[in-house]
Amino acid sequence: MGVFSADNPWVFISGLLGNISSFVVFLAPLPTFIRICKKKSTEGFQSIPYVVSLFSAMLWIYYAFVKSGAFLLITINSFGCVVETIYIAIYIAYASKQSKISTLRMLILLDGVVFFSILLLIQFLTKGSNRVEFLGWICVVFATSVFAAPLSIMRQVIITKSVEFMPFHLSLMLTFSAIAWLLYGIFLKDLHIAIPNVLGLVFGLLQMVLYAIYRNYKTVVVEEVKLPEHTIDVGAVTTSEVEEISSSEPEIHDDDHQMIGMSCKLQNQYHDHDQREPKILELPNSNQMLGTCQA
Repeated sequence: MGVFSADNPWVFISGLLGNISSFVVFLAPLPTFIRICKKKSTEGFQSIPYVVSLFSAMLWIYYAFVKSGAFLLITINSFGCVVETIYIAIYIAYASKQSKISTLRMLILLDGVVFFSILLLIQFLTKGSNRVEFLGWICVVFATSVFAAPLSIMRQVIITKSVEFMPFHLSLMLTFSAIAWLLYGIFLKDLHIAIPNVLGLVFGLLQMVLYAIYRNYKTVVVEEVKLPEHTIDVGAVTTSEVEEISSSEPEIHDDDHQMIGMSCKLQNQYHDHDQREPKILELPNSNQMLGTCQA
């Protein structure tokens, strides 16, 4: 399996550019995990995109070993496996008990049972060129389904009319990554690599169009919103579900309601007797009263 293609050097060039862009995208969630380590809490972030991204990287590595001449798929996805494993380990270390259990279950099921089932199925039920075709279409189906993930980010941008949650540099890098891997698939004459990245290119361009439309709108502040984190799948992006943490509201007890009613009644009676010189009545624990009075 050669690194360079003597017949077409553009295979190596496009693959190298794909490695560089994917390297940057793999490191995009790093600030999130630095924050998790500092606060020692996952703060509502989801582990799904990292588990899925690890599974995707494992699939593409296996595909590259089965197919000849796709060494550059092995390099970037090997790096991806290491990075995603670190992300998942950090998440499990600081997640709640329930999140730890659900993450471990998903990790065992998807990256363990499902992956090795595919491996055994390919090894024992397919041969020669049929093995490459069958495995390649499995990768296409999975990668294409992953590309639906950016829709949640674009929906958030349209609803809030703010690009705060969709940084331009990340959208640009994702688009560039999709272009690089699309060209790599074309030059390598491999539709299994090219097809998913056509969709990746379309979504990348749509994100940049949305950025151009909403970049001048005022930022909409949404308190404690956990937004999708980006991961990579040979130009694909996966995102977690949008998690909103509702702010806590102060409780109003029955005693407070009674005091508020008494205060309003006394103030109204006082204003009826002397509207020219209104005075403020001091009631016990008035700093605990919640609400307003309407005369």
